[in-house]
Amino acid sequence: MYSKLLQTLEKITDISVSNKRKEVLQSLIDFIQNKVNSKDEIRLNFICTHNSRRSHLGQIWAQTMAFHFGIPNVYSYSGGTEATAMFSKIVETLTHQGFNIEKLSESTNPVYAVKFDSSEAAVIGFSKKYDDTFNPEKGFAAIMTCSQADGGCPFIAGAEKRIPITYEDPKAFDGTELMNAKYEQRSLEIASEMYYVFSQIKK
Repeated sequence: MYSKLLQTLEKITDISVSNKRKEVLQSLIDFIQNKVNSKDEIRLNFICTHNSRRSHLGQIWAQTMAFHFGIPNVYSYSGGTEATAMFSKIVETLTHQGFNIEKLSESTNPVYAVKFDSSEAAVIGFSKKYDDTFNPEKGFAAIMTCSQADGGCPFIAGAEKRIPITYEDPKAFDGTELMNAKYEQRSLEIASEMYYVFSQIKK
């Protein structure tokens, strides 16, 4: 793992996860543990309305923590109820926290290669609908990262399990003096919870 990202990881280990949030996260832990026990692929699709902020953070941090804890066969995805673009501040925040991010295409919805380790495959980040052909068709956990998507999508086709793990939208602070701090905070919050989830998995 890149050295700057390891420094961020040290910060993450100092963030405590409340008992209330541990209860919320238990369904995801159970899903992953069952797949590990049966030696199946672990497909996680993080879903939010616009697939622009929280769902990308969930996807990238989950893949990173799976690598950190040595949990094999984890494949993280993200999607929305509509496609927009991965918000530029997410790219900036993750770069600042130690990820190596390369823009692969120039468009209104750019494709990014997000790397946490020089020897591991990049996480591919771009905005798409949750049922895009890039994402798995079946056998995945649909992790609802915002209440709007959770309420607006009563049915996710192909999902083996639906798990609401919602976060406040940092978009509320766009254009304010708190913007940088709030995006950093939300990223670390999601990272700390994914750290907790994968720390509980018994190989």
